[in-house]
Amino acid sequence: MDNKAKGKLGEELAVEYLKKSGLKILETNWHYSRFGEIDIIAIDKNILTFVEVKTRTTEHFGHPLEAINEKKMNQIRSIAQAYIYEKADLKVQGYRFDAISVILSNQAKITYHKNIYG
Repeated sequence: MDNKAKGKLGEELAVEYLKKSGLKILETNWHYSRFGEIDIIAIDKNILTFVEVKTRTTEHFGHPLEAINEKKMNQIRSIAQAYIYEKADLKVQGYRFDAISVILSNQAKITYHKNIYG
């Protein structure tokens, strides 16, 4: 399985996990111009939630969340600001940045991290 296929599978598992957790999925792979994309945009009890998904097959080269560095967070924050501007009619009480790590071993291990950037 190549990296693109792993990433897609990880995002699909993350979407299902979030739905089961009660979040309403608004967008997946939302692109903003040349700046990039946000993996999942959802609403969690009136909070707009931007979710970055990181998928690995093992933790041999570190935990998936270690891939979310300051540069990546700045990119996500910029794209999120564009989304908030474009969707100004959304009735939410705020927003936050979450992450989901997926480790695809014998059985997928999904860990949900809320408010990764305070």
